[in-house]
Amino acid sequence: MADIINLRKARKARARAEADQRAVENRILHGMTRGEKERIRLEKEQAEAKITGLRLVGAAAPDKPN
Repeated sequence: MADIINLRKARKARARAEADQRAVENRILHGMTRGEKERIRLEKEQAEAKITGLRLVGAAAPDKPN
Protein backbone atom coordinates (compact mmCIF):
# COMPACT_ATOMS: atom_id res chain seq x y z
CA MET A 1 0.00 0.00 0.00
CA ALA A 2 1.24 3.50 -0.81
CA ASP A 3 2.27 5.96 1.86
CA ILE A 4 0.07 9.02 2.23
CA ILE A 5 1.96 12.29 1.82
CA ASN A 6 0.73 15.70 2.90
CA LEU A 7 1.50 17.74 -0.24
CA ARG A 8 1.40 21.06 1.60
CA LYS A 9 4.09 19.91 4.02
CA ALA A 10 6.13 18.39 1.20
CA ARG A 11 6.02 21.66 -0.80
CA LYS A 12 7.01 23.70 2.24
CA ALA A 13 9.88 21.31 3.04
CA ARG A 14 11.15 21.49 -0.56
CA ALA A 15 10.92 25.31 -0.57
CA ARG A 16 12.77 25.45 2.76
CA ALA A 17 15.54 23.20 1.40
CA GLU A 18 15.89 25.36 -1.73
CA ALA A 19 16.04 28.53 0.37
CA ASP A 20 18.73 26.97 2.56
CA GLN A 21 20.74 26.03 -0.54
CA ARG A 22 20.45 29.58 -1.93
CA ALA A 23 21.58 30.95 1.44
CA VAL A 24 24.68 28.74 1.36
CA GLU A 25 25.51 29.87 -2.19
CA ASN A 26 25.02 33.53 -1.27
CA ARG A 27 27.26 33.16 1.77
CA ILE A 28 29.97 31.76 -0.46
CA LEU A 29 29.57 34.47 -3.12
CA HIS A 30 29.03 37.51 -0.95
CA GLY A 31 30.87 36.52 2.20
CA MET A 32 34.31 37.49 0.91
CA THR A 33 36.57 40.14 2.34
CA ARG A 34 37.67 43.12 0.29
CA GLY A 35 41.11 41.57 -0.16
CA GLU A 36 39.67 38.32 -1.47
CA LYS A 37 37.44 40.18 -3.93
CA GLU A 38 40.42 42.25 -5.11
CA ARG A 39 42.58 39.14 -5.56
CA ILE A 40 39.86 37.43 -7.61
CA ARG A 41 39.38 40.56 -9.73
CA LEU A 42 43.13 40.79 -10.42
CA GLU A 43 43.35 37.10 -11.33
CA LYS A 44 40.44 37.50 -13.73
CA GLU A 45 42.05 40.56 -15.35
CA GLN A 46 45.38 38.75 -15.73
CA ALA A 47 43.68 35.74 -17.32
CA GLU A 48 41.80 37.98 -19.77
CA ALA A 49 45.02 39.84 -20.64
CA LYS A 50 46.80 36.55 -21.27
CA ILE A 51 44.00 35.29 -23.52
CA THR A 52 43.93 38.61 -25.39
CA GLY A 53 47.70 38.42 -25.87
CA LEU A 54 47.45 34.92 -27.33
CA ARG A 55 44.65 35.84 -29.73
CA LEU A 56 45.53 35.69 -33.41
CA VAL A 57 45.51 38.99 -35.28
CA GLY A 58 45.22 39.44 -39.02
CA ALA A 59 43.79 37.37 -41.85
CA ALA A 60 43.98 34.10 -39.87
CA ALA A 61 41.87 35.43 -37.02
CA PRO A 62 38.58 33.50 -36.65
CA ASP A 63 36.68 36.73 -35.84
CA LYS A 64 37.18 38.26 -39.28
CA PRO A 65 36.13 36.53 -42.52
CA ASN A 66 38.68 36.42 -45.35
